[in-house]
Amino acid sequence: MNNQNNLYSENTQAVLLLSTFFSKPKKEEARPLTAIEYGRFARWLHESSYTPSSLFHHFDEITTKWKDPKGKITADRLSGILDRKAAMGLALEKWQRAGIWVITRQDSEYPQLLKKQLKYISPSVFFGVGNKALLQQSGLAIIGSRSIDEADEQFTQAIAQQAAQESINIVSGAARGVDETAMLASLNAGGTAIGIMADNLLKAATASKWRKHLQNEQLVLISSFYPEAGFSVGNAMARNKYIYTAANSALVVRADEGKGGTWAGAKENNENNWVPLFVKQRSNASGNIALLTNGANPLELQQTSGPWLAKTLSAGQLINANNLQPNNLSLFE
Repeated sequence: MNNQNNLYSENTQAVLLLSTFFSKPKKEEARPLTAIEYGRFARWLHESSYTPSSLFHHFDEITTKWKDPKGKITADRLSGILDRKAAMGLALEKWQRAGIWVITRQDSEYPQLLKKQLKYISPSVFFGVGNKALLQQSGLAIIGSRSIDEADEQFTQAIAQQAAQESINIVSGAARGVDETAMLASLNAGGTAIGIMADNLLKAATASKWRKHLQNEQLVLISSFYPEAGFSVGNAMARNKYIYTAANSALVVRADEGKGGTWAGAKENNENNWVPLFVKQRSNASGNIALLTNGANPLELQQTSGPWLAKTLSAGQLINANNLQPNNLSLFE
């Protein structure tokens, strides 16, 4: 095996091969398993007393026993996927030079709250850069549109700064608009943040706006997609659930009813009742109005110098069970 591959356990290598691209996909290449496919196959492996690395030693035995109910994960496809060790070694070497590390679902550093919520549909692997310990801190997810006005920007900054003062970790998507505004406001105020990215982790790992905070161990950036992945709507939508489930409360600053990733993420959260949902109350945004009408917790800045945000979030957790039951989801049906 490539020397770079030897830095990782056989199991980590197997998980990477099964679930990860190492460059821009080519038509003729075997495609790694999707998150849903990997979850289905990994569950069967576990129930059959195998690990992913067992494929290196008992491939014929496993593929003889395995029958994919969907007919997608065939022996030929698995063989092609596993025959990419050279490409994996080159990619891992390049990514490691930028400080990027890898954690799998079996690793203790993996975000445990997310894993508990999503179980077998949690990502098989996260690529990341920065302080891994932050992944266990949960916190407040702040989500919103890429295009925001001055009032939304000031609100986002003030909430994030208050969170920093109260040592509440920020979880967001590191995208332009609300996400980036919230993360940088918290970081610049001495707080911490988890950025869960849908694209271009490699570029972000060396970006000047994040570099100081990565060096100060205030920040961790992670992605379930390979570090050079470009933007896609599908990846961004898939990433929504990771932001919510890595946190213990969520705040929507601005959403448009019926469209966009912010609305889709709020809908998915409410359908699954992952975390209490707060929404900026003083807003003319159609999504904010609809979410509040449907029982989301209103949130506005409080004119006090003392701590108030943690108390507000805790109160929302107490009433969450009443507000977000399936019979109160008519807005999304």
